[in-house]
Amino acid sequence: MQTKDDEGQPAGFSPATSGLLDRAGVICDQRGSRLTELRRQVLGLVLDSETPIGAYDLLDRLRAAHKGAAPPTVYRALDFLLDQGLVHKVERLSAFVGCVHPAGTGEPHHHGDGAVHHHAAQFLICTRCGRTIELENDDVAAALSTAAKTAGFMPHRSTVEVEGLCAACTSG
Repeated sequence: MQTKDDEGQPAGFSPATSGLLDRAGVICDQRGSRLTELRRQVLGLVLDSETPIGAYDLLDRLRAAHKGAAPPTVYRALDFLLDQGLVHKVERLSAFVGCVHPAGTGEPHHHGDGAVHHHAAQFLICTRCGRTIELENDDVAAALSTAAKTAGFMPHRSTVEVEGLCAACTSG
């Protein structure tokens, strides 16, 4: 069980991250699943990371609060978080980023055509500093959907990863 700081927030997490963790808990409750303390801790570590974070880095950080944590512990938590759409895996980096939006529902996106489209993760990855920006561009998602439909393919999930330099690295 995670300790609380003087303001009642989970120790080690900012108020912003704590708010996102509370939001994630509500999303899980609405879906009939449970964001256990361990899953919450792993999600908090992902959300607090400035760049995508790998499973073994998560394990190292998790061991500060859970001495007996082992790789299967982290992988099970990540699998749950992926299934719930609370994290994305950046395949190129074999690392994870959080996807809990304060105002969002965490549910599939609904577009004007009445159809339900699951979020197509889109990432811009800086090859110099590692900064990763998640995009939510409906035009990219629609183009992928159209191309898949034309090919007679039914995608379950899609991820677009674009490598280059972020604005800070380009100007520096």
